[in-house]
Amino acid sequence: MGKLPPITGSCLCGAVRIAVDGPLAQPDACHCTECRKHTGHHGVFVDVPQAQLTVTGEDAVRWYRSSEKVRRGFCGTCGATLFWDPVERDWTSVAMGLFDDATGTTLEMHIFVAEKGDYYSLSDGLPQNQH
Repeated sequence: MGKLPPITGSCLCGAVRIAVDGPLAQPDACHCTECRKHTGHHGVFVDVPQAQLTVTGEDAVRWYRSSEKVRRGFCGTCGATLFWDPVERDWTSVAMGLFDDATGTTLEMHIFVAEKGDYYSLSDGLPQNQH
């Protein structure tokens, strides 16, 4: 059996493209205030080891340092949310909305639900962590 092709994706305008070499872990839905403001709703990200992530068009990526330990990446051309990146770790969280095709994953849990917006409810039966 041969190696599976990478899982690919891009921002809205295509200036930034990604490829993940290997299967994806289960993503989390983060409802913290920072993710809500960064994405416009809640953020759904999947942790990808940096060794498995290829980014093309890095010159279009803009970074916002939202805390001492985290930076958030977005496309400087179209503004699409791209990454949640803990700067001292060997992985990057990739926004699930970037992927071009089916990912073979399902949402694992909701996190930071104590900070979620009041305009929606969580009724999918998944675990909900308050923080």
